[in-house]
Amino acid sequence: MSAPLPKELARRRTFAIISHPDAGKTTLTEKLLLFGGAIHLAGAVKAKRAARSSTSDWIAVERERGISVSTSVMNFDYADKALNLLDTPGHNDFSEDTYRTLTAVDSVLMVIDAAKGVEAQTRKLLEVCRLKRTPVITFINKMDLEARDPLELLDEIEKELGMATTPFTWPVGRGSDFKGVYDLREQAFVHYLHAERGHANEREKLTDLDDPRIDALIGRLAATLRDEVDLVQGASEPYDAERFERGQLTPVFFGSAVNNFGVRELLDTFCELAPSPQPRETHTRVVMPEESDFSGFVFKIQANMDPRHRDRMAFMRVCSGQFRRGMKLLHVRTGKPLIVRNAMTFLARDRSIVEEAWPGDIIGIPNHGTIRIADTFTEGEDLAFTALPKFAPELFRRVRLKDPMKVKSLQKGLVQICEEGAAQLFRPSLGSDYVIGALGVLQFEVIESRLKDEYGVDAAFEACPFRICRWVTFDRGTDGSDFDQHWPRDSFLDEFGNLCVLTETRFRADWIAEKTPGCRLTSTMELA
Repeated sequence: MSAPLPKELARRRTFAIISHPDAGKTTLTEKLLLFGGAIHLAGAVKAKRAARSSTSDWIAVERERGISVSTSVMNFDYADKALNLLDTPGHNDFSEDTYRTLTAVDSVLMVIDAAKGVEAQTRKLLEVCRLKRTPVITFINKMDLEARDPLELLDEIEKELGMATTPFTWPVGRGSDFKGVYDLREQAFVHYLHAERGHANEREKLTDLDDPRIDALIGRLAATLRDEVDLVQGASEPYDAERFERGQLTPVFFGSAVNNFGVRELLDTFCELAPSPQPRETHTRVVMPEESDFSGFVFKIQANMDPRHRDRMAFMRVCSGQFRRGMKLLHVRTGKPLIVRNAMTFLARDRSIVEEAWPGDIIGIPNHGTIRIADTFTEGEDLAFTALPKFAPELFRRVRLKDPMKVKSLQKGLVQICEEGAAQLFRPSLGSDYVIGALGVLQFEVIESRLKDEYGVDAAFEACPFRICRWVTFDRGTDGSDFDQHWPRDSFLDEFGNLCVLTETRFRADWIAEKTPGCRLTSTMELA
């Protein structure tokens, strides 16, 4: 084991931010970057045609609509910690990207809207966290707007998400009366002073709850604060580190990301409580982060991060050992060596060459089409990390090209965008029309926009009759080579060359399986 490894492991915190759309996740992401010194003005990246934009939203459609549709990776330091932050899409149509991202983190920061409480997308994402026993820290945002009773919100989290709650801070007032937070661990009232938009605030801490300055600062709220603090301290469940690490208990913070209220308390405590890099399961053994040999897996592919170079980047989570610039790695799936000379670290689209990386770090490897999601890289050992499966899409559209001279550009664009995993590409055994499968309508709009902006292709998506997708597998000893000849109109290949069927009804899919001996049709496909 190299001498710096234990020290570097202790510094790392790798986490994802998740939420329902419009809960303020991307705003909170920017404020964490602001306090970490990674940016000097929150919201500094502005779109030419829209004021709603952020550092982590860098695809054109994200800037125009003010939404996140792709996971952004940001590496920055705070205090003595090295943070790897992954800002995930909030929109349900892009949940598969978020699911894969959750396989690459050690903890999760969950953002909840103080007025709306627990929403549908939050429930779905927490199911994935529960499966992996991922520790979750909760930030209840927008306390400066119309907000529900804090105790009611805590009760809803416990009932809806099945986790006990331990408040670490408590809001002082709500809506226009929101004045700051009370730090329940330090037993201090933290009064925030409004700052110039985009900048960090000054704050004042008062450790004596009976201090008359509190009455002078917040007036009638002082008596309410004293009563609520007594109530919360007496009724709250004590923090239990083991239950937190198993995903059974969540520390809760209140605040307003847009005003920076409560963000520093959240960040300070997060760095203290969130786990350092954890062991990772493979199909053969558990890889420990303390191991000296390097290993890592790819959880995301992104095309055209730099439009000037039309590049593709493979995002890799380092699981063990030390990465060194120029080291020779084994690409396990292909069995071929790869010398990595220009790996990158990120602040959204901005990047820099990395000389070394440690377990928990997220690095980018330039990809020329040979690297796929779920690929493993090692210093020689044959390993395959377990990953979430690829899910069958629910909506399908046929691609129509408006300019026949752009066939090659269309093919390149569809392959590269679908390779990222946001949608799935199917090619028929008969005919030449591409079919795109997705989880939501917004994905088709994003693909259409990206084809035009990034590849110069004007394409349209038309309705098609397909409703069901099933991947085809055969029992050992069964020859399935003539499957597409028996079922020509149903047979397709996905973007990785896997055989599948697209049908109008579940009945037809079941009938095909029944009439084909040794054939099994499945709604999931493990990425490997």
